[in-house]
Amino acid sequence: MNKLNEILSLVDGYIGGSQWFVFLLLGTGLFFTFYLRFPQFRYLGPAFRIVRGKFDRQGDEGDTSHFQALTTALSGTVGTGNIAGVALAIHLGGPAALFWMFATALVGMTTKFVEVTLSHKYREKTADGTMAGGPMYYMKNRLNMKWLAVIFAVATIFSSFGTGNLPQINSIANSMHATFGIDKIITGGVLAVLLGFVIIGGIKRIAQVTSRLVPIMAVIYFVGAVAVILFNYQNIVPSIISVFSDVFTGTSAAGGFLGASFAFAFNRGVNRGLFSNEAGQGSAPIAHAAARAHEPVSEGMVALLEPFIDTIIICMLTGLVILSSGVWSEKLDNQFQSADIEVLAGRYVESHEADREQLADFLLGRTDLARYTGGLQVTEGRIAGDVTILHARSLAGEIVVSKDGKPFTGMLHVVNGHLPVDDGTRLHGKSLIHSAPLTTEAFTKSWFGASGRYIVAIGLLLFAFSTAISWSYYGGRAVTFLFGIKGEIYYRIVYVIGFFFASFTDTTIVWTFSGITIAMMTIPNLIGILMLRKEMKSEVKAFWKEYSDFFGNQKT
Repeated sequence: MNKLNEILSLVDGYIGGSQWFVFLLLGTGLFFTFYLRFPQFRYLGPAFRIVRGKFDRQGDEGDTSHFQALTTALSGTVGTGNIAGVALAIHLGGPAALFWMFATALVGMTTKFVEVTLSHKYREKTADGTMAGGPMYYMKNRLNMKWLAVIFAVATIFSSFGTGNLPQINSIANSMHATFGIDKIITGGVLAVLLGFVIIGGIKRIAQVTSRLVPIMAVIYFVGAVAVILFNYQNIVPSIISVFSDVFTGTSAAGGFLGASFAFAFNRGVNRGLFSNEAGQGSAPIAHAAARAHEPVSEGMVALLEPFIDTIIICMLTGLVILSSGVWSEKLDNQFQSADIEVLAGRYVESHEADREQLADFLLGRTDLARYTGGLQVTEGRIAGDVTILHARSLAGEIVVSKDGKPFTGMLHVVNGHLPVDDGTRLHGKSLIHSAPLTTEAFTKSWFGASGRYIVAIGLLLFAFSTAISWSYYGGRAVTFLFGIKGEIYYRIVYVIGFFFASFTDTTIVWTFSGITIAMMTIPNLIGILMLRKEMKSEVKAFWKEYSDFFGNQKT
């Protein structure tokens, strides 16, 4: 597992985790923001009118309403990114990472407006009478670049697992295990069966399910989040200040958090922001292609609401919960995950300033420290030896080694800092935590107390399960594009099987794979919409020329 994670991390470092990818993503959004004169602000009002059905016409072609298309797309974006992804961004980049998530969402509203408009314009009707669309169709039908369309469709299939399948059930299973003690395999098995029943019904059943799940899960989560923030009211202003104060300098050490550089906060904030709202990834256009609409621009306006709701509202809410509760920098009792463990040669003491600085520089990649190789003697669960164990980017303490539920006595074999724990051996102790467990812990810091865990567990269950449903549709449409409608049934079977196995797979590996697949989809889509920038502008002008009176003389 460690070796696999190393390979995936190396690949991710050249693609999704690289600076050039971040600049391409933000640069495209900024370009269209100025090129189309800030549509994310000017078109919010018309977007809400369209969602309410005020722009509908009798006989519009499509399979879903504007609202159902929005909720289907939202269910694909509102998922673990809003609960686990925000926590991971803060864990890696500190509070400043939230600012870059916010900035990504703001420019992402324009990106999503553009990609949905162009994809909706070039959608097609499939053999079974349903509408199919997405970036692969404008790449094929408008750009005449079928090879690029094929690359995007293949990437969509992989990303349906990396974005909508594996991280979702993995986070659900972890949350259910931590909150209710339910075995991860049981959670995976039950939800895999339910997922199979839903996705067999196609887009109409998916739209019906998600249009009910999204409002329910939003209300539950909102109530729990506000309770935490108000309970810790004295930390609200300091938390908001911390988001903005270290934007260009990075976040200094706090508690068990050893600090983060500007580059780390910037990269992780943008990366997690994209995972959350998927602006530029090209996934939402697949859902919006099914909407009944006679004007592609109108559906693009509906789509720009997604990053606003998903990231600017829900992710910021989660961020304030984590920061105001203070758990992001606290070391908490937890079971260590193999991919998050690193054994260093020599002993580093956290209370010594020089040691803290060395560890911080090591975690940020500025310097290297000697990793331990050799045997570690363990007696009644306690490790002997001149070593330092890091877990979840923090110096771990109070470590107990167990095997089959009992204190372990024997030898642990460490290779280049990696400590294999796949033979039933487990490490428990105090360290920072991240992803869904961090958000879960934050939700206990309110009047609800320990019961706050149930809010996250239920919210995560609904959020992530609905995301898995929507992404099965995205991947299915990509399969249809490549192999025809008959290929979808085989894809759905593999999708459900993958969903089950991911429930008990290492979290860190799942998230690393996710970052790679996101980039694989995003890059060809951004290239495509930039090539069609002039057509996009003319579409917008033509739309307002015809419908400006309907929307109150909105200027182009």
